[in-house]
Order: sequence, then C-alpha cells, then structure tokens
Amino acid sequence: MSEMEFEAVYKEVFPFWQKLSDVDKNYICQSSYCVAYPKGKNIHNGDECSGVILVRFGSLRLYMMSEEGKDITLYRLHKGDLCMLSASCVLEAVTFDVFVDAEEDSQCCVISGPAFAAVSERNPDVRIFALETAVSRFSDVMWVMQQILFMSMDRRLAIFLSDESARTGSDTIALTHGQIARYIGSAREVVSRMLKYFASEGIVEVSRGGVTILDRKRLCKLTF
Repeated sequence: MSEMEFEAVYKEVFPFWQKLSDVDKNYICQSSYCVAYPKGKNIHNGDECSGVILVRFGSLRLYMMSEEGKDITLYRLHKGDLCMLSASCVLEAVTFDVFVDAEEDSQCCVISGPAFAAVSERNPDVRIFALETAVSRFSDVMWVMQQILFMSMDRRLAIFLSDESARTGSDTIALTHGQIARYIGSAREVVSRMLKYFASEGIVEVSRGGVTILDRKRLCKLTF
C-alpha cells in the first residue's frame, strides 16, 4: 500500500488523525506496512514490540501461555479491529506476555511500535486512544476470567456458541472441538462430552463440519 492509501485507512480508524501534524501523519504512514499471515502463523511472541496491528480481513487470536504450555484465549480480533497489546513499547504498563496467532488467513496493516510510541509522546490524544483501546480489551479479558472461574461448563459453551453464531450470522459454527476448547479455556474432552449432551437434548447437531444449532431458544436459556 502507498502512503496515501495508509492515510485513507487511518483517517477512518483513528479519531485523533485530523489532530496530528502533517509530519506525524507522514511518519506513521512511512512506518506502516501490509502483511498477509497464513492460518496458524504466530504474529506476536509475547516479549517483543511487534507494533500496532489493524486487521483488514481475517481473524487473530490473543492468548496467554503458562510455563507448562497451556494457553488461555483472551479475545479474538476480526476485520476492523486493532491490537494494541502487541505494541509493548506503546503501553509500558502492560508487563505480561501476550501471544498473537492468525486463526485464519489474514491481512493486516502494521504500524511500527517505536514510531507509534514516538507520535503518542508528542500527542496526548494518541496516547489516550491507545489506553482506551487497551482498557476496552481488558473488559473482554475480565469476562473470560469470570467465565472460567465462576460459570458452569454448559453455560460457558452455550454462551460461546450463541456469540459465535451471532458474529458469523450462521447457525453452523465451523470449528473443531479442540478449537472451541481453546477459545473457552477448557479441555477438548470436556467440550466433546458437553456437545454430546447438547446433541442428545436436541439443542445442537455435531458433525465433521462443526456444530449446528438446532434449538436456539433452549441454547439461549442455558446462557443465563
């Protein structure tokens, strides 16, 4: 993409864009690049400053990993979403490692972390935006923690299936049991048993293509 194309994108994405000087606008655009990530590609490995990532299309997964190698999905990013936690040099208060993978073929715009940090130091509106974006995502993280710590497995699974169906606009969730388990912080065997129970109750149908919701009303009742 050219600098003019980057500017057209950022003008739509960043509410502070018009408040920047031409020098800072050019600096951000010159420090940007587009990259295509294949499904399964690790984009951010936790401890580096990979930059601010804007998803043009596709889907990314942010997660934390234990020393034993077990991971917990914090949230997912889709078209139009921004990832600030991959730019540790912008948000110095974030001291934990976050990993980012492409969960499907994705194309992203990436702004150099040091460049975005330098502009944010000169422009309070940029820093406020970065902090507000990160805080909004921490709400998603707390929701994940709340589900894992305080909700029953059937409710967590029902919430995930309902949310995923609403996001995609389809009654079929084209994910494996392992993927669903990773997204809700559980074990594949536990998810498989719960899906088998849902299927026996006529709530869903399980196939190789994924999980199809048959009785949305009953599934919705399980979310409360």
